[in-house]
Amino acid sequence: MSHPRLDVTDGSGHRRVVPIDKPLFSIGRRAGCDLHVESADVSREDAEIVCEGGQCRIRDCSSRFGTFVNDERVVERLLVHGDRIRLGVNDAVELLFLLDRTDSTITDAGSGVVNLRQIAALLDGLRALGSGKVLDEVLTLVMDLALDVTDAERGFIMLADARGELEFKIARGKGRITLPGKTFATSFKIPREVFSTGESRLVGNLLDPSLAEDHKGTVALGIRHVLCVPLGVVPYGTGGSSAVQAKLIGVLYLDGQEKRTLHAQATQTALETFATQAALAIESARLYSEAAENARLERDLRIAADIQRALLPAPSYRGAGFDIAAVSLPSRTIGGDFFDYLELPDGAVGFALGDVAGKGLPAALLAVALQSIFAAQAPVAGGPAETMVRINRTFWQRAIEARFATMFYGVLSPQGGLSYCCAGHEPPLLVSGSDVQRLETGGTVLGLFEGPVYEPGVVQLEAGDVIIVYSDGVTDAPNASDEEFGRNRLIACASTNRHLEPEALLERLLEALRVFTAGAPQADDITVLVLRYRGL
Repeated sequence: MSHPRLDVTDGSGHRRVVPIDKPLFSIGRRAGCDLHVESADVSREDAEIVCEGGQCRIRDCSSRFGTFVNDERVVERLLVHGDRIRLGVNDAVELLFLLDRTDSTITDAGSGVVNLRQIAALLDGLRALGSGKVLDEVLTLVMDLALDVTDAERGFIMLADARGELEFKIARGKGRITLPGKTFATSFKIPREVFSTGESRLVGNLLDPSLAEDHKGTVALGIRHVLCVPLGVVPYGTGGSSAVQAKLIGVLYLDGQEKRTLHAQATQTALETFATQAALAIESARLYSEAAENARLERDLRIAADIQRALLPAPSYRGAGFDIAAVSLPSRTIGGDFFDYLELPDGAVGFALGDVAGKGLPAALLAVALQSIFAAQAPVAGGPAETMVRINRTFWQRAIEARFATMFYGVLSPQGGLSYCCAGHEPPLLVSGSDVQRLETGGTVLGLFEGPVYEPGVVQLEAGDVIIVYSDGVTDAPNASDEEFGRNRLIACASTNRHLEPEALLERLLEALRVFTAGAPQADDITVLVLRYRGL
């Protein structure tokens, strides 16, 4: 064993290599420790590494929160290459114990000596690879292990993107140095050939006249020797059968100015073995990263949905002479519909329902904006028609391509007078006894035109009259046969149940919709507002 060291990654992602160059190496929060770790859950004298007899052992120094090796709490433990050390309960710092393996038995390819120690060193490091690590960390560890064991001078990993084209991921040099992509010049002909054929490629000398012309840039850098192997993953459940073709996910490339061990058959065999295991670790890390990102996005969407629901008023409202019940059911986690109601001077109440074109996050953001504009303009405008003019002006000034909204806004007085404006929206239904009237007066959609005219509508309600405002997600809702629910079914349900209180009538409407669409996914946001006028 020689040159033990710690690969240190702090909570900010910064990395450094610290050599263990003394028999007793102290770790802790105390400033005088050989490895100083500034973290609240790391003790002043947290742990120590004792090196003697060619071995290194880590000891916990009665730390408050413990010392962990490969996620197992330890009091004392012999360290081997690739062990992960964690101090305390948080991931304030991550330590990776590494060794140089200079006692390798590599000879040239003609000797036929199987380099078992070389393979062991490579596979030792794989114990530190797992889906719990992010992809960049796994790629870095794979690259560093390959360089350490093969004694190559440089290396890189390329992975296939969604289109199946190789994409540069990481380049490393000896001494655990990251090489920026713009300065890592090499020929991509060999990696592409290896990825295309799935066969390893060993280039003995790029100065060979048959090769030099195709690799001028690499030769100019002084690179003479190249070893490139494919990264392939055998599909799960095949038991690693050789009859099953591995799925190629990329290539692992190594090169150098000196011949060293790159030409040894043992090196190529060991690297191919390592590449098979490394590919599994890389693919696991990549899938883990994708899953973690999807989980984060899903969590953010759930939070956004909670915020969106909080911006809506209570689902039921009882005022002077009227009752309201409303609901909004997004087709995705968040939606582009909203409803709102607000108290106005002289005992009047304003109620609105809006529907932004589109679905998901973009529609939801605009729906929140539309609701905010409505809440700001409705109390100061002269009525529903003027409110629509003001909202349209604001939307137009902040135009977003191919985005618009429809909306209905009504103002009900205690005496039953209803003034309203319908801006391109599905006309609400006024159910009065056995008669059903559509409230259509208004104008065009909001946000598409600079100065449209909006006309006010006026009707007089009688005690027991019901108004149903809804988004087109109701009437356009398809069943399993792709037949739409339609306005006639809505009218029939509303007429039959017009005597019910708003909450009960709303539930009957939703139940009729659920029965009709059984077996079909919800295609659009569904929002309904039911108002019953009780009279004075």
